[in-house]
Amino acid sequence: MNWEQLALKRQDELLSELQQLIQIESVLDEEAANDDMPFGEKPLEALEWLLARGDEQGMRTKNIDNMAGYIEMGDGDESLGILCHVDVVPAGEGWTYPPFEGRIVDGKMYGRGTIDDKGPTIAAWMAMKLVKDAGIPLNKRVRMIIGTDEESGFRCVKRYFEKEEMPTIGFAPDADFPLINAEKGIATLIFSSMTAASSNESLVSFTAGTRTNMVPERATAVIAGQDEAFCHRFEAYLQKNQYIGSLLIDGNQYIIDMKGKSAHAMEPHKGVNAGVLLATFLQQELHGAREQAFLTFIVEVFKDDVFGSALSLDFEDDVSGPTTLNAGVMTYDEKRAEIAVSMRHSVTYPFDDKLRLVHEAVQPFYVALDVADYSPPHYVPEDDALVATLLDVYRQYTGDMQKPLSTGGGTYARELKKGVAFGMLFPGEVELAHQQDEFVDIANLMKAVAIYAAAIERLAAN
Repeated sequence: MNWEQLALKRQDELLSELQQLIQIESVLDEEAANDDMPFGEKPLEALEWLLARGDEQGMRTKNIDNMAGYIEMGDGDESLGILCHVDVVPAGEGWTYPPFEGRIVDGKMYGRGTIDDKGPTIAAWMAMKLVKDAGIPLNKRVRMIIGTDEESGFRCVKRYFEKEEMPTIGFAPDADFPLINAEKGIATLIFSSMTAASSNESLVSFTAGTRTNMVPERATAVIAGQDEAFCHRFEAYLQKNQYIGSLLIDGNQYIIDMKGKSAHAMEPHKGVNAGVLLATFLQQELHGAREQAFLTFIVEVFKDDVFGSALSLDFEDDVSGPTTLNAGVMTYDEKRAEIAVSMRHSVTYPFDDKLRLVHEAVQPFYVALDVADYSPPHYVPEDDALVATLLDVYRQYTGDMQKPLSTGGGTYARELKKGVAFGMLFPGEVELAHQQDEFVDIANLMKAVAIYAAAIERLAAN
């Protein structure tokens, strides 16, 4: 079957559907969340939109508690799961084109979610339609499982698997080609400063970041009781380092805003942490015991190091590479002084031993550590039949003989007993997931459709 040719004939249909999905601003909204809308209005709207497409095609659909759902075709005792998500991270600032429009420019579609994960989701959806319309006989059920909270904790698929069966095999089109068979463990670590305030505190508040899985692109601090020289020193700091920031005076308070560069927490070295930049300046300016302890911890642990060396958390292996830390959310006010960190650790990481070491390492900082959330690493050996089949399909369409990859990202594949991440970012492509001007290359999008259709045929057909 010439899946590439069939896909290209329906390119306009695919792009129209992707634009419709991009235009749903499906960002988590905790404030609006309730029992009927567990993650807010827009993630649910995106789920219902995709389930309605399944109904239109005459496939079986189900909504699981407005958190997740599935579209299914074919028959059989076994099943192939294709795990996708329709929620996205906040757009952030600095976009060339509107982030929730889906504008097409020079062979690319721009928009939040075009590559993570609405573009790959629509590619897999089109692949299912192509296989169905081609009349391919299936001996497994092919079930697209749709989540709405992938970016904020996987609550959607956790609920899904409480109520629905585990697929026999599966893949998540939410990462890179050729294939990812090793996903790092992911832990959310909360470091809380325990130092008491002294009489000379000046830091009223400090905030940076909104999600642990994103490098903070903005940081803001409110400082009281400074003089004009403070302003000059801040301007000198910006000029010396070529940073972008601003300072406003509001009565006897100074409001500082610092700009960094967002990136995915799995690759924090690709971003610039605005919180670290701001803490580095303020550490030299503020001398109260509580504020100084908070700022010093940020600077000494996270400045110029994303590998956790200062806390004895560094470790790497040949299967999945180095462990990384992203200080994603920093909060300081009269009640809290804490840093929420996303740690991505290698497959063979001695997690319990390392935790004992880090508890010792934070003692000189007078900092407490809590593990707020943990997902262990996921690994499917290269010689497994699922991995071999998907690699063969990919190589058939690309001629690329690269070996499987590892990732610090967390995909739904880690929730499967036997599953891997399969595309759809091709080798050499620019990765802008979680960054401004995120886009999908349309030619590669269509090639991915063909690869997914061929994969469904190989894994689920008679």
